[in-house]
Order: sequence, then C-alpha cells, then structure tokens
Amino acid sequence: MKIAIGCDHVGLLLKPEIIQFLQSKSIEVIDKGTHSADRTDYPIYAGRVADAVLSKQADLGILICGSGIGISIAANKIDGIRAVVCSEPYSAKLSREHNDTNILAFGSRVIGGELAKMIVEQWLAAEFAGGRHQKRVDLMKKLEHGEKID
Repeated sequence: MKIAIGCDHVGLLLKPEIIQFLQSKSIEVIDKGTHSADRTDYPIYAGRVADAVLSKQADLGILICGSGIGISIAANKIDGIRAVVCSEPYSAKLSREHNDTNILAFGSRVIGGELAKMIVEQWLAAEFAGGRHQKRVDLMKKLEHGEKID
C-alpha cells in the first residue's frame, strides 16, 4: 500500500510521526510537503495529495492542518475525492465502510500523535462495505458533477 501525505506549516510537527507510524506498518509513504515551517496555504497540499490519489500514484491520502477542516474542504473540491476530517477512530472507520473515503484529514491543534495513529489505524483497517452504501456514494458522485438528485 502507498499513502500520499501532505500538510501545511501547522501540521508539519505531526506529519513525521504519522510517516514513521505508517512505515512501521510497511506502508510506503509519498511525502507531498510542506517541508518548511514557513507559513503556507493548505489548499496546495490538499491538491498535491488528491492528485496522487486520483492518478493512482498512491492508494489513499492523509492531510494535516491545524484543525483538519480547511484542508479537507479543499480536497473535497476535487472531483473524485471523498475526504473526511476525523478527531476520533470510530468516525474514521465508518467513513471508509460507508462513504468509501480516499483521504483522511485531521488537525494537529485538535489531536495529538497517539490519537492520530489510532485514527489512521482504524481508517486503514476498514474497507468499503458496498451494498446500500454504494447507492449513496453514487448519489454523492452525481452531486459532484452538478446533477440534481431529488
């Protein structure tokens, strides 16, 4: 498995801890930046990670900013991305099982390293359940393309 990871300057301290955690599980990591503590804009890294996922350079993506909110919103602007921001493991697990999320986001100002690892672990262990959830993912795709789904 390959995971693309990206962060803004606020997520920079947590990112190496998550990379090390992933590598300890024999997961290949593609680091899409940032690599500096200089102020930067999270949509840049949301775009880089989303591109890696959509191009199949990576299987999934992880994004980190201060809250996880802005970077997940930015990623969700990209056709084909279903990013979820999580601050606890259960929602991360359900996001994969029910919504087939392909990017996980969290905030370095919201959660610490150990909780982030638990969230990542649950998210990666879960698989899309399909079934009734496939219909809902298909409806989300229609919305993504501007279609009405009354």
